[in-house]
Amino acid sequence: MVNNGLPEFGVSRLSIVPMRAEPSHRAEQVSQLLFGDHYEVHEVSKDKLWLRIHMYYDQCEGWIDVRQHHPISKEYYDYINRADFKITTDPTSTILYNKSPLMILMGSIIPISGSELFKMEEQFAFNGDSKSLGVKREADYLKAIALKYLNAPYQWGGKSLFGIDDAGLVQMIYKICGYRLGRTVAEQIRYGKPVASLVEAQPGDLIFLNSGKGGATHVGIFLENEKIIHASGKVRIDHLNEEGILNVETKIYTHSLKEIRRVLSE
Repeated sequence: MVNNGLPEFGVSRLSIVPMRAEPSHRAEQVSQLLFGDHYEVHEVSKDKLWLRIHMYYDQCEGWIDVRQHHPISKEYYDYINRADFKITTDPTSTILYNKSPLMILMGSIIPISGSELFKMEEQFAFNGDSKSLGVKREADYLKAIALKYLNAPYQWGGKSLFGIDDAGLVQMIYKICGYRLGRTVAEQIRYGKPVASLVEAQPGDLIFLNSGKGGATHVGIFLENEKIIHASGKVRIDHLNEEGILNVETKIYTHSLKEIRRVLSE
């Protein structure tokens, strides 16, 4: 249980933990914790059944069920902030956690590093595909990771192959490739540098769009040959031109182009 003294710290030790806008299972899902995501507790609900947490990675806030909270020490939390752990690149993997099998999803953080100073507080065994979280990869690798999410169903607040939204898709692909982005379209549009036109776009560039009038409300990743991968109903590849996204099945424009930004190192 949560102590009365705040702040307290935690890490996800489940495959997926929903983060909600309010302390209720019926509330909107604003994001998710995957295995290995760590956070700080900012508030306990009056009934002591929910915790309002602040994720370290992207500063996202939301409420989680107290029964899905795994407490860690301040010392361990600070160590995680500095450590270059492994991030999984298989669609699904199975680990042995404290001698019990647990399925985890692509983009999960495994607390295994090359540091000899690392003191393992828990028992893990993992032999799947992974990469060092801090190692930056190029556009070809980014495309290969993006294609692994193809046909994942759209889910507001989702971050996994079993449900993901447009900003979550972009964030997770970039996270696996070693780049840190915010959780929302409004945050992601502040990263990188602007690209003047689609003619100058390169694979991996962020494409910001809108399904109506106004500012950007949707995001995807430019592939090549006027193609974009994005989450709209499902993770899909559609045609992209200066007007916007042309759905390859319906031949209807669904989103208008607003801005292009480059985050990948050149």
